[in-house]
Amino acid sequence: MDENELQKLTKKERKELRRQEKKGFEESKRKFKIFKKALFWAIGIVAVVGFIAAIIWFLWQSERNRPGMVFPTQGRDHIAVGSSHSAYNSNPPTSGSHYADEAQWGAHEQELPDEQLIHNLEHGGIWISYKDIDQSTKTKIEILAKQYPDKIIVTPRANNDAKIAVASWTRLLKLDQFDEGKIVDFIKANKNKSPEPNAQ
Repeated sequence: MDENELQKLTKKERKELRRQEKKGFEESKRKFKIFKKALFWAIGIVAVVGFIAAIIWFLWQSERNRPGMVFPTQGRDHIAVGSSHSAYNSNPPTSGSHYADEAQWGAHEQELPDEQLIHNLEHGGIWISYKDIDQSTKTKIEILAKQYPDKIIVTPRANNDAKIAVASWTRLLKLDQFDEGKIVDFIKANKNKSPEPNAQ
């Protein structure tokens, strides 16, 4: 409204016009406040969703990048000693039917049943098995195992198809020669990544 039109209005009409303008201004302010609040919440929700997505992606990447070949779990049923069971999907096995008692941690001179050692894997352990290696390599493996006295078991194993196999629950690393770096990386990444990691 221009100045001439404003002059033609009565005092009462001008007062009403100012009231309407003020009301419009207040309404605009109220709408802007609502918009600001909605924008704040939208940014907050996007940030939270983004943060959660980043954590999930990081965990997925960490899981995916753990060393060792991954094998589908074959369950963890207990069976009686000597009873038959389905064939394992890896050599040596990394999951599946097993005995109720685990083997003692540490290095063993004698071969132990796969079914017993799977129980150690279920408890978060790492099983290093070997075949056709010299005494020097065997000693290196045993020295390495002593660094992790509560969760590493070392045994000879005639059925291995690699000189050294390092197993955890559903993961397996095969080596044709001793590689301390690879074995340590496998242990650090896979120890206690199992259904019962805190069992002793």
